[in-house]
Amino acid sequence: MPAFSTYDGTRLAYHVLGDGEPVVCLPGGPTDSAYLGDLGGLSAHRRLIRLDLRGTGGSASPSDLATYRCDRLVDDVEALRVHLGLDRIDLLGHSAGANTAVQYAVRHPERVRRLALIAPSVRAVGLTITGDLRRETARLRRDEAWFPAAFAAMEEIVAGHATKGSWSAIAPFSYGRWDEEAVRHQAAVKEWTNAETVAAFGAPGAFTPAATSDALARFGRPVLVLAGEADLSAPPRTMEEYAGLFPHAELLVQAGAAHYPWLDDPTAFVAATAAFLDGHGPV
Repeated sequence: MPAFSTYDGTRLAYHVLGDGEPVVCLPGGPTDSAYLGDLGGLSAHRRLIRLDLRGTGGSASPSDLATYRCDRLVDDVEALRVHLGLDRIDLLGHSAGANTAVQYAVRHPERVRRLALIAPSVRAVGLTITGDLRRETARLRRDEAWFPAAFAAMEEIVAGHATKGSWSAIAPFSYGRWDEEAVRHQAAVKEWTNAETVAAFGAPGAFTPAATSDALARFGRPVLVLAGEADLSAPPRTMEEYAGLFPHAELLVQAGAAHYPWLDDPTAFVAATAAFLDGHGPV
């Protein structure tokens, strides 16, 4: 797989899928970018440049854990842009990867052409998702067989009494369909996640929400915020607030989807995301 040396000499790997205009894709976690796959077939429309963050996938693991912090990863994205020889990039961030994407947009606004935030984490912008909103969103799934156990586990987490089993039990909420494909995907995500890098990603100093939100209010490029209708981690009501932070943002809520919308309905996800990236959407 292709690789490059970033600002501190760490060797970072990336994956190239498809043809056409490139879009740099940042995974959440931080975990191996393999869980993104080809984003439901988006690679048929665009050339996906899927970065393995430091300490994940095929990328090296530097000894200095401070370099795993979210705001520090911005420098890795910039080094990738330079390595690719691109004047500007279309940038896509999923989940926690959206935290890095928006901080990149703040630091290098002139280098971003379009910004797609897929089921984004809100840590970088300081929004709050209340327990009541999570409950309301969870109850959209109340007719599914797994719901009672998963909802009880969610209540334990909201109340601050989470156990290791609680986090495993709520996994079905992350998928619009809790089927064999979802079970396999969840197992892979769990295997590829390193608790040490996750902790370092959000270490003190990683986020400056007030300053970030203030800067995003002046970000002049088109933005897509794509939310799953039933996503507890990024519920549509909060995603509406998120989109409101930008002067030129579109909120798109994908029906029947949760935290991985490209798995729940690839056709709908690809149509919406490709249209936005190609400049054919409402923004």
